[in-house]
Amino acid sequence: MTGNRNSQDIASISILLVEDNLADARLIEEFLKEINMKAVLHIVRDGKEAMEFLYLNCKYNGKYQSTFVILDLNLPKMGGREVLKEIKCDDELKRIPVVILTTSTAEEDIIECYNNHANCYITKPLDFDEFANTMDLIKSFWFNIAELPKN
Repeated sequence: MTGNRNSQDIASISILLVEDNLADARLIEEFLKEINMKAVLHIVRDGKEAMEFLYLNCKYNGKYQSTFVILDLNLPKMGGREVLKEIKCDDELKRIPVVILTTSTAEEDIIECYNNHANCYITKPLDFDEFANTMDLIKSFWFNIAELPKN
């Protein structure tokens, strides 16, 4: 049977949240707890830190601890667009699903992200209830329906 994960599978999932807005990061963290998302969550605040995390903690130790990335676009040091390009151009990292979660509704951002192989582009809802619903939908689709690579 495909698509349905048990709680042990979800507990083995590692999410890298790349978000410079501390309030948004904490909100996402709380939503994941509230919807019983038992995955390990790592939060970094800029693109450079994200790539260091992916390379040091995932690529070079032989284990991909990040099986999923939630990426904001407007980040300090290294923007989300550059992070996405680097992930998707790296033969070892490109299988990690990257969901763009950003405030940008600009068509050029959407096109650029999909051209650089983003797995999904979501505009952050401004309404609290809509944001909660969006996080629940991300969890339902990516962790209950979609099949994620093991490594």
